[in-house]
Order: sequence, then C-alpha cells, then structure tokens
Amino acid sequence: MRQRLLSGLLAAALGAAALLAPPAHTAPAGPSGAGGCDPLAPAECLLPFPNDWYTRPDPRTDTGRRVAFDASVLPRPATGRAIDPAAWNRSDGFSPGSALIAQVPGLDLARTGAAPLTDIGSSLDRDAPVVLLDTTTGERWPYWAEPDAGATDPARRALLIHPARNFRDGHHYAVALRRLKDGAGRTIPAAAPFAAVAGKRLPARDPLRARQDRLRPALTALRKAGVGTQGLNLAWDFTVASTRSLTGDLFTIRDDAFRRLGTRSPGFTVTGVTDFTADQDPRIAREVTGQITVPGYLDQPGGPPGAVLNRDRNGTPHRLPRSTQPATFRCEIPRAAFRTPSRPSLYGHGLLGSRNEVGAGNVKDMAAEHDFTFCATDWIGMAKDDIPVVLAALADPNLFPAVPERSEQGMLNALFLGRALIHTKGLTTDPAFRTAGGRPLVDIRHGLAYDGNSQGGILGGALVAASSDIRRGVLGVTGMNYGLLLDRSADFAPFQRVLDAAYPDKLHQQLVLQLFQMVWDRGETNAYANHLTDHHQVLMHIAYGDHQVANAAADVEARTIGARLLSPALAAGRSPDTVPYWGIRRIGPGQPPYRGSAMTVWDSGTPTPPVTNTPPAGPAYGHDPHEDPRNSPAARQQKATFLTTGRVINVCGTTPCTASPTS
Repeated sequence: MRQRLLSGLLAAALGAAALLAPPAHTAPAGPSGAGGCDPLAPAECLLPFPNDWYTRPDPRTDTGRRVAFDASVLPRPATGRAIDPAAWNRSDGFSPGSALIAQVPGLDLARTGAAPLTDIGSSLDRDAPVVLLDTTTGERWPYWAEPDAGATDPARRALLIHPARNFRDGHHYAVALRRLKDGAGRTIPAAAPFAAVAGKRLPARDPLRARQDRLRPALTALRKAGVGTQGLNLAWDFTVASTRSLTGDLFTIRDDAFRRLGTRSPGFTVTGVTDFTADQDPRIAREVTGQITVPGYLDQPGGPPGAVLNRDRNGTPHRLPRSTQPATFRCEIPRAAFRTPSRPSLYGHGLLGSRNEVGAGNVKDMAAEHDFTFCATDWIGMAKDDIPVVLAALADPNLFPAVPERSEQGMLNALFLGRALIHTKGLTTDPAFRTAGGRPLVDIRHGLAYDGNSQGGILGGALVAASSDIRRGVLGVTGMNYGLLLDRSADFAPFQRVLDAAYPDKLHQQLVLQLFQMVWDRGETNAYANHLTDHHQVLMHIAYGDHQVANAAADVEARTIGARLLSPALAAGRSPDTVPYWGIRRIGPGQPPYRGSAMTVWDSGTPTPPVTNTPPAGPAYGHDPHEDPRNSPAARQQKATFLTTGRVINVCGTTPCTASPTS
C-alpha cells in the first residue's frame, strides 16, 4: 500500500457508496436462512467460520474435501444480488491465513483470559480458553483473539481469532472455545444446539444427529489433546486448502507460458529511450520504455480490467486462443552502469499504482548507489486502471475474482519481463541497453533480483515464489493477507465507505473479508508463504508503526516463512508485547552475516500502532513511517548486499535500526 491514494479515489468511493446505500426503511440484505446453515450457530449463516460444514467429500482433491457453498448461505450485499459461489467452490479448503469468526453475545475476552495480540505465547497455555489444534499433527497452534473493534452493535460483534503463523496447507484443524466469561465474570453457557451435539449420542431421528456425527472426530481429537466437553462453549473443525489448490492457477499459467516460450526470449519492443545529462538527473543516465509480449490467460482479448481467467470445463486456466497480453515496462539505468554493468532487478509498485513508481527518488537512489537497473511493469489487477473494478467488487462480490485473477496475469507479465531482462537474446541485445560502443549496460550473469514496496511486497512474495529466475527478493514495508490488513490500514478508509454501503452489518463485513481472502490468496503472498523460502531467500523491511501495512501482518509472515529477526529490533520498552516478536528467531548483534531469510524493523519514532483491528489514524499516531525505510541509505545498503550476495548484514551495530522520517 502507498502513502497517498490516487487523486479522486475518495470521491469515487463516496459516489459509489451513495448509489449502493439501501433505502432507510429497508433492512440490510443478509443470507437466506433456507437450508445449508450450520445448526451449531443458527442465528447467522457461515458461523462459525471457516467450517468443514460448508465442504463436501471429494476424492479428486488433495485434501479429500471441496468447499461447497450454496448461494443461499453467502451474505448478500445491499444490491440484493446473490453471490455465485463458483470461484470459492474451486478450493479444497479454506485460506491458510483465515481469521476464525464466531459470535458469542456478552463475551468479554479480557475477563475470559483469551490471548491478545500483545501476548501470543499465552495462546498455547494448557488452560487457554481458546484452543486451535492441528489434528493432522496433534500440535497446538498459536493465535491471538480480539473483538471486532469496528462493530457498533454489541449483539453483532464478531469474535476474531487470527493464526499467529499461517495454518499449514492441507491440514485439518479443530477449534474449541471454553469457559468463556461475560463482563461480570459469569460463565457464558453454550447455545442449546451445541450443548445437545456435544452431549450424549442423539437418537437417529434427531435433527441434530447428522451434525453430531460430523463433529464427533473433532471432539475426539480435542479430548485426546486434553480439551474435554466440560465447560465447552463451542467447537468446530475446518480444512486448509492444499498447496496445489492455493497456487495451482498461477503455476498452471506460468508453466504453460514458459513451455510455449521454450529457450527463447520473450518478444519485446523498445518504444522510448531518454538519455539524461548529469544536470538533469545525477543518478539515472537512461530511461527505457517498451512492451513485452506475454500469452494471455484472461477471458477477454487484451485482458482489460474486470477480466478473469479463461477456464475449461474443469476450471483449469487456459490461454485464450491466440491472445496476447501486452506488458508495458519502464527501466531506469543508473550512471554507474556506464562504468560497470549493472545488476538486473524487477521493481514492484504500491497500492493501485503503476510502473512509473520505478522512477521514484528512493528507487533511483538505490540504482545509483548500488548499480542496479530496475525495470517495472504495471501490476495489473491491482494497478491504477483497476480502481473502478476494486470499488465495484467491494459492492458486489461476484466481481471480486477479477482482482486476484488479473493479478495472476500481472505476475506472469512480470515473470516474462524478468526473463527478457536476463536472457542472452533479450533486452540487453537492444541498443537501448548498451553503450554507444556496444557494451551491455546490464550484467545478466548475476541472475535476477526483486525489490518491491508496500503492495509490491504484499504481492511480491507470490511473484518470488513463482519465479525460477529470481534468486532473492526484498519485500519492503510488507505484510500479507488482505483479510487481516484492510481493517488495520489507513489506506482502506475510502474503500470502507463502499463496503459500509454494501454490507451495513459489521458481522457480515468480517465474513465478506474472509470470503474475499479465499480467492485473493491465489494472487498474493498469503497462499505461497508456507513454501516461499523453500527455494528462495527474502528480506523483509518493516516500518514500526506503519499506518498502511500493519506490523501484525508482517510478524505473521515472518513466523510463517521462517525469517529471522535482526536484533535488537526495538529499544527496551518500545513494544507493548509481553514477549516482543514472539515466535521469531533472532540474529543477534555481533553474529556473522546471516545467510537466509530475515526481517529488519526500522523505527522512525512513530507511536506504537493500535493493538485492535483498527488503523493508526489521527494525530495521536503521528508521522506515517511507511516510506522511511526505503529512503534510508543504511536500509538500501542492507538490501543491496542481500540481493547481490545473499548475506543479511547488520547495518545498525548493537542498537535498533532507525530511519529518519520523510515527508
């Protein structure tokens, strides 16, 4: 995400909200109560969530299950248009980063003693009131629990339980809520349907007997883990989607496109070359623009905003016959390259932006100081031209699959740009990438790097995971899992107006965000994180107190990918956590440079971010440090050393890393 939203975005969002708002006398549209709802929570369809009640057996999938939403159970927007569940029902399980949602009227989490964001370690206590159990391994899973701080009606307030590291792909989990307390410290009794299901075996004709039979294996697994039915308020189970289900769309189009390409370079056309004098730009000597020709896998020629993947009858993405996707690019070649050939790197731009961010001052500084040529293409799906589609999708989830699916084509576009940049018969054969004497300005022997900021970090992990050309990537001011990020981002405010109009009920909003994440997974790092560092190295740069990309999401990512934390990360007393950066291994001061994936926290002195699911908005949260790390020469030095050697060097000595605030 980036610091400034595009001009006119707020006005567009407010206009859309006004058009979508239901008449004052009309009750907000909600899910149909007709069939399909889990009888454990009869007051609200889809609760608890995620939930294997909404799956069916399928021996053809890797998990043996398939999501089986019926349109009647999905919350309708104020427009009244039912959601077609087809995009969701392609999954063989739920998101590995999904928030667990339940509704417990009167619940007081502090009185209950549930683990908050500031004390994740207590989630694994023997007597913790919320238990997440990986039934595949018998392992207890860490989390934090919070009430939805945005809820205006206490009776409709969601209980949100977030995994502190992503659930494992393809694994099965059981959830138990026990000994829950209200504000007066009284134990909240289980709802009658669950009490019946968790009790003695019901007669065969009892309407809850089928639900009891479905839940019995989860209750058995919990009992073996020391969680009996006494004091149990609610329990349920769910299956996480398999790796193939999560990554299959992107990897399918990648494999097909590169199979067609073979050993050739992608086709390209250079459309513009601008040379700068040192007076015009002391850092960049040449800017090159052009287009890469990429096979098109979207269902409309040219893949315009709103297009989705072209699929066969089995749902597998296929190239639209004879379709190509033009990927317009921009490259910045530093003056240093005219002395020593530069290293090639892709650059990933911020929220709903464009390739032109590669011309930002901090990117030019990085190029000039460390002799990198950075090339970028629009991250279609989440680029400037996609803004109307993103807004419309918040109002009508039927349109939402276009966002991640067009993003996947955008990733393929970037992969082809990267291949063209390092291929022996690629871009470096063009005079635009050579000196007047014919010497290449880019040294393709070093392989390809990646550097992305904000959205370029959130989506960039998926790109790195999908690439056989990128060895190492820097994910700047990053996180993952938009279902976790959006509530906590100052950037989401104008979009929130549209969501409020489409789904006035805050409980429905939380469900919709997690439904979005199930399909968004395929186009951002959340789905790829469990295997991101199997064959790649990444360096995460984090701005403490970031207003746009929540630190909590970055911490989950670091735990998931196994990144180590450069320490000391923060000054003593700076973090509100009982154990700062719980569950993340350290790289201590004085240790040799670390070769592996890592996270560095940069502190600009911004106040500590909220510990609730709210953005750091208003004067109390001071300066937004989102752009500070990339503008730090020390941070750029650490990035350059990592990208060129794979070593994570300590550029801050024995003290936490700091970055000066930028305007």
